Amino acid sequence: MGDVLLALSIPVLVFGGGIYAACDCWWRRRHPAPPSPYTHRAARLAEQEMLLLAEEIVDDAHAALGPLYEAPAAPRPGRPAAGLKTEASRSSRSGATPDRGPSRPAAARKR
Repeated sequence: MGDVLLALSIPVLVFGGGIYAACDCWWRRRHPAPPSPYTHRAARLAEQEMLLLAEEIVDDAHAALGPLYEAPAAPRPGRPAAGLKTEASRSSRSGATPDRGPSRPAAARKR
């Protein structure tokens, strides 16, 4: 009797697996999964969010460190301060500019 039950259990398991697969397929058709987070639209939204965050970081850094990059105060008209070269001594170098302060950072672009 044990051999008969063993021989009949194999078709029962195959039949049960088929019924389970059919019910699972029916359930998934009736209840579809939510859209994948890796779609093109989700990628574009994540990119926009990342750019806004980077822009905030740059703006905060510029606001905090902006005074370091401002041009120094202009000298008062009259005699040059001690140690400064006059215009005649500067003219020997043709490419020199009178402003020796650091350049201002470029303005951020807005889209």
